Amino acid sequence: MSTTTRAPARRRWLGLTLIATAQFIVIMDTSIIGVALPRMQAELGFTPESLSWVFNAYVVAFGGLLLLGGRLSDLLGARRVFISGWLILAAGSVLAGAAGTVGIEILGRAVQGAGAALIAPAALSLLVALFGGTKELPRAFAVYGAAAPIGGTAGVFLGGVLTEYASWPWVFYITVPIAALVILLTPVALPVVARQRGSVDVIGAITGTVGLAALVYGVVRAPEVGWATAETLIAVGVGAVLLAVFFIVQARSRQPLLRLGIFRTPQLGAANLAQLLLGAAWVPMWFFLNLYLQQVLGAGAFAAGAALLPMTVLIVLGMTLVAPRLLARFGAKPLIVAGFTFLAAGLVWLSFARPDGMYAVDVLPASLVAAFGMALAFVPSLGTAIGAARPEETGVASGLVNTSYQIGSAVGLAALTVLSSAVTATGTSATDLTGGYAAALKGAALVAALGAILAMATLGRRQRAGTPDAERETVDA
Repeated sequence: MSTTTRAPARRRWLGLTLIATAQFIVIMDTSIIGVALPRMQAELGFTPESLSWVFNAYVVAFGGLLLLGGRLSDLLGARRVFISGWLILAAGSVLAGAAGTVGIEILGRAVQGAGAALIAPAALSLLVALFGGTKELPRAFAVYGAAAPIGGTAGVFLGGVLTEYASWPWVFYITVPIAALVILLTPVALPVVARQRGSVDVIGAITGTVGLAALVYGVVRAPEVGWATAETLIAVGVGAVLLAVFFIVQARSRQPLLRLGIFRTPQLGAANLAQLLLGAAWVPMWFFLNLYLQQVLGAGAFAAGAALLPMTVLIVLGMTLVAPRLLARFGAKPLIVAGFTFLAAGLVWLSFARPDGMYAVDVLPASLVAAFGMALAFVPSLGTAIGAARPEETGVASGLVNTSYQIGSAVGLAALTVLSSAVTATGTSATDLTGGYAAALKGAALVAALGAILAMATLGRRQRAGTPDAERETVDA
């Protein structure tokens, strides 16, 4: 059994603050650009078709590089990769903010996504290094999970404030001082996690990264250009072929990027599937609910953000106060099943929103039910996915669970956007738009219901999330 030198409690919680900040920024950087897009389009000359790549470039780079980020975290040390990720994210933010052309702007966003792909798995590895083997681990997972919805909501407000009172480049520059502060505090608050011996599987890294990026590219472009177009079919086809090659290489490699035997680890596959389906149900709900508030009920960006605050507050309270206590008493499986069930119920309820609806009647109560479900399911599924892995594969497991959630989000949003567009057709009235959004929300409800069924069938009965089999070897910084 490895020895572990525990940092003082005060330093552990400072470290958790930095890790939660990482999750906050990674999610905020996806939502903060929304209000700024019209001004960016006018100043940089984006076409309506290319404007979506201010968002998509980040998502493609992030989703495509997560597995490599996880492997590098194991081989080079989580803290070193964490700092490197922040440096790359800051560089991408400066590039995106200073961009004078469409190409440079998209490149800057891709660099930001690459930095986030290093930060996310390293952050989870560091969280387990700080709290693994302690009774505080579920609470730490809860704080980490709650940072995501806070980041999403804060991004809407900050984007509006910075665009209105400063200028659109500041939606990117705001990340730079935060990155500098995190880098400064990291040696003080976060441990040096013992590195694993080995080397990077170069062929696996290329095929896996490019394959995932091509697949995500094809999925996020499909609603815009069509699922049956040559662009979509080629991208998805190339992605599928490269991923097939990736798995063949992993099966034969002595030091694979992703050890395929990890999928035989009890609970890990089921927990990753739960995270994938959570992303596929939750992110489309957030997206279409925001559209309903603005395009049907006529709320502005700030009003729509304020309307989502109760949901965010409930998620934070549910993840940090309710879920850890229920997890300790009942275990992961009942919470994941119950969470998916509440999420499905809330989504169905939201799908009955009226074209002439009222926020207090048509949105607020149903959104709170959905948010409570997300709070219940997210923490135990994340903890189970990380806790099921070997100690030396924490980084890979972290990259895998992040990839599962991101792929689920991208595929779910793309598929349900197609469904919504098919129902709406060319209609632009409140009735037409509401019908399309309702169809998407019902589709998301089916995904959540499927998540409940599969969690019931695949998760073990007595699993306790967030209790890794062995402590991580750490050295105080």
